[in-house]
Amino acid sequence: MTTLQSVPALGTHPASGSLPSRAATREQLSKATYDLLVIGGGILGISTAWHAAQSGLRVALVDAGDFAGATSSASSKLVHGGLRYLQTGAVRLVAENHHERRVLAKDVAPHLVNPLTFYLPVYKGGPVGAAKLGAGVFAYSALSAFGDGIGKVISPAKAVAANPGLKTDNLKAVAVYYDHQMNDSRVAVMTVRAAVESGAVVLNHAEVTGLRMTQGRVSGAELKDRLDGTEFGVNARVVLNATGPWVDHLRRMEDKHSMPSIRLSKGAHIVMKRTSPWKAAMATPIDKYRITFALPWEDQLLLGTTDEKYEGDPADVHATESDIQQILDEAAFSVKDADLDRSLMTYAFAGLRVLPGGPGGVEKAKRETVVSEGSGGMLSVAGGKWTTYRHIGRVVMDKLAKLPGSPLTGDMEPMSSLVRRVPLPGVANPNAVAHRLLVGSEPGTRMDPATARHLASHYGSLSFDIARLVNEDPALGERIHEDGPEIWAQVVYARDKEWAETVDDVLRRRTTLTIRGLDTEDVRAKVTDMLGNKA
Repeated sequence: MTTLQSVPALGTHPASGSLPSRAATREQLSKATYDLLVIGGGILGISTAWHAAQSGLRVALVDAGDFAGATSSASSKLVHGGLRYLQTGAVRLVAENHHERRVLAKDVAPHLVNPLTFYLPVYKGGPVGAAKLGAGVFAYSALSAFGDGIGKVISPAKAVAANPGLKTDNLKAVAVYYDHQMNDSRVAVMTVRAAVESGAVVLNHAEVTGLRMTQGRVSGAELKDRLDGTEFGVNARVVLNATGPWVDHLRRMEDKHSMPSIRLSKGAHIVMKRTSPWKAAMATPIDKYRITFALPWEDQLLLGTTDEKYEGDPADVHATESDIQQILDEAAFSVKDADLDRSLMTYAFAGLRVLPGGPGGVEKAKRETVVSEGSGGMLSVAGGKWTTYRHIGRVVMDKLAKLPGSPLTGDMEPMSSLVRRVPLPGVANPNAVAHRLLVGSEPGTRMDPATARHLASHYGSLSFDIARLVNEDPALGERIHEDGPEIWAQVVYARDKEWAETVDDVLRRRTTLTIRGLDTEDVRAKVTDMLGNKA
């Protein structure tokens, strides 16, 4: 039997279709002139690269860290219409969000986006009354054409039967509505894969050190491979700055006199072990503008989020002790103390919302996307939300086509003529995939049901590629940690098929080991060894 440490890269077999080496990718990037260079591998950059490649453009995508390594993997994991936007009168926005949510859940990523029932508890003396919330959730359901059910108000007794962790002291009623959730890191990686399958060339851990200029126009970028220090460059007809919290940093490379265009809001979350079943998520109003979430997610309980102005280095953002205590204190409005014991916490993380510049507090700022053109012709995009990431990608593409004198004008297939509901790789019914994984295993390699369910809901039909690895080497079917569903074949798959280069790429973003608190020193050492065996 092959030991875990000696597992070779899939690419050692010519028919395996493994990813090209970093050296080969750097050479490919440096030798061609691309129609579009996307700098920034968060979900907005990834989405634009996907849509541009679908249009037939020659596309390159680079990121200084991992794909979705910052803000895009630090979300509340929701695909939602935005219930709180109703109170600001943004009815059209909510309707658009619902449309994108339904398309993602039914057509684009049914294997990755899951329905989630929400409870809005109404307490005596709370900021919102039962009648107003009841009307709000009904209107919210109406804007989604009642596709998931009708928003309603239920009794505390009925609510606590589904969520034993619900605090019932002074509880008057519970409003119910419906949304969806996801694993944001997995959706991002699948979207990168979709972009590559459409022709894009991608490289993570490649930092932009400068912009190339031709006759006063941005014409590419100088880069440095953060893993081995190799310096190289990329030429492009158009450059898109999609660096999220770093968007102004790159704009200053284009024009050192450029003024700030954004402000940042920090959102922290914590992950807890669940002590009781949670059949619904909780969304509890804290004040007129803010809601605190308690979400069943990845067999855990996800709590958050904060919303505070952030002025530090984006690379240093993290969940502080103050953040953690605030999240626990706010969760305690509606969650029983037994579910909030600090000993249950497995992980804490924070990300940065990119908001338009302007007056007032960040909690009141609009969650909108800003697209701007710099003096050197570089286009910058910042802000937005996960739910509408495909729509934002199309908006950016339309902006690229309409730029005065844009070299892309006339070459690009209009976005309106493209297929709007192209599914992400692996699209399949997760229940059917899990069943096939269980009944289709080779003799002596029966897959654990929890692992089969996990693979099916994180990879879809691509789970069968992972199952084949286990059939070839049963050692890869062993759990990485006894308390989690992941198996060692996922590490090999992440290494050879999903651009995972570092331990954190694997444990934090390709799998859920870190958020479960299972990334022990032993696990990290074994993953390091396996990553080192990449051919």
